[in-house]
Amino acid sequence: MMRLYTECDTDFIDDYEALAGKVIEKAVEIHGGLSDYSVSLYIVDEDTIRQANRETRDIDKVTDVLSFPNLELYEGDISLIQEMDSTDICDPETGEIILGEIMICRNKVYEQAEEYGHSVEREYAFLVTHSILHLLGYDHMEDDERERMEAKQKEILEDLKITRDRSVK
Repeated sequence: MMRLYTECDTDFIDDYEALAGKVIEKAVEIHGGLSDYSVSLYIVDEDTIRQANRETRDIDKVTDVLSFPNLELYEGDISLIQEMDSTDICDPETGEIILGEIMICRNKVYEQAEEYGHSVEREYAFLVTHSILHLLGYDHMEDDERERMEAKQKEILEDLKITRDRSVK
């Protein structure tokens, strides 16, 4: 079972919480699946994400999304979880494996959807996909890493029938 903890200062999340859940579940599923895990998702304003970006990455600018993995995985290899100390990776109250936190800038979702010419739903789903892959150990610092991460992003979005020109089908 997947638990998605969400926090947002508007009703934005009411419209998109189910979509985030589908994306996260699909990403975990294609990597072998987990039984009990959680992800915290925060939809924030530009000031909040800029501050977080400054404090965690030493970059003083607004960004669209930040990911904070709780686990040290390599490109979705969830078998590594079995080797980890459960006290470090599990919520003591629920026993769920904590994959990490995702922070998405609400305004950037709207801006980028318009800029790239697709729906808000598609942009949001893309950012959630990108973030959950970071929580699963993907990166895009090197060209080969970027190519593998982009291929997984495409696979997840296509499996969910989320295309650039349309929202969820």
